[in-house]
Amino acid sequence: MSAVDTSPDVTAKPRTGLIVAGVLTVLVLGSLTRYFEKHVPAWTKGTGLAEIGAAIEYPVYAIVIGLLANAILSATGLRDRLASGFRTEFFIKTGLVLLGASINLKILVTAAGPAIAQAVLLIASVFGFTWWLSGRFGLDDKLRALLASAVSICGVSAAIAAAGAVQAKKEQLAYAASLVILFALPSIFLLPALADAFGLSSEVAGAWIGGNIDTTAAVTAAGAVAGEEVLQVAAIVKTTQNALIGFVAVGLTAYFAFKVDRTGARPGKSEAARELWVRFPKFVLGFIAASVIATIYLDQVGAAAGKAEIGVINDLRTWFLIFAFVSIGLEFKASSLKEAGWRPIVVFGSAVVFNLVIGLGLSLLLFSGVDLT
Repeated sequence: MSAVDTSPDVTAKPRTGLIVAGVLTVLVLGSLTRYFEKHVPAWTKGTGLAEIGAAIEYPVYAIVIGLLANAILSATGLRDRLASGFRTEFFIKTGLVLLGASINLKILVTAAGPAIAQAVLLIASVFGFTWWLSGRFGLDDKLRALLASAVSICGVSAAIAAAGAVQAKKEQLAYAASLVILFALPSIFLLPALADAFGLSSEVAGAWIGGNIDTTAAVTAAGAVAGEEVLQVAAIVKTTQNALIGFVAVGLTAYFAFKVDRTGARPGKSEAARELWVRFPKFVLGFIAASVIATIYLDQVGAAAGKAEIGVINDLRTWFLIFAFVSIGLEFKASSLKEAGWRPIVVFGSAVVFNLVIGLGLSLLLFSGVDLT
């Protein structure tokens, strides 16, 4: 059974009604999330909270709203009855498959040299450091995988992919997502300011921002603060990193299947292959297929002509991820996180600093004098 399947054991007849009611609850709360996402920037415009209002992303609203609804439904005794409709896994996997459509594989050719080199080196070094440090602090292996994936690749999306690969608890995913948002928000303003203070070129600044801020939306916001040329390079670098989610998911699946969770004798080749396939997050194949289809489509009709269609898919992806984070908030139980305490925060913060230092060095090494705009 999947780690995120918490459907209560109820009889068939009421179960259908409870599932529908639970799903409707998620849809309503998701719509409320989108409402705040779209209107808070306008409400705070011209005030001292304008920058914060513009920077807060939908995962923050979705998780907070889900948690508040969780408390209300728990107090009224409805939460456990509706839990069968909180389809976190379905929403997450669908959202990630749709994410593939936004990754044009031709970008990997456009940025073949420095962007791919930075992505591979940065992911490998930051993932390795975070995994090692998490082990030194005695964190659970599944939480280690989520934190390392999130900080080294692309934040929440990478944590979601890792959670599917290692069968992590939903509380661990919620914790990892919260840490991503907590550290990404100040980075939106800090990195452009530091890039300006260091006198970095647009290419180096864009590579640093794109390679270090953990979510695509936050990268876009930071790039916009730093300037259009910086934004273009940051988008290329971040997209190149995003394209590597699938490879990391495959590696984590194999590692946890054959080392962390393996019991008994070493399996034979056929048994090992079967175990790998059973545990492998199948949505990664959908992610890759969506990316290939989108790449072919844009190549045929042109990026400008296909922009509207890709935009619709991206908006649909956002909706599914909003529903996923609302469901995480609804299913969240603090008891599982009390055991982790302050250690994950220290690990994640240390990894962010390590990422900044290594990322700056690689950006200077690989992007000085390079023109990707």
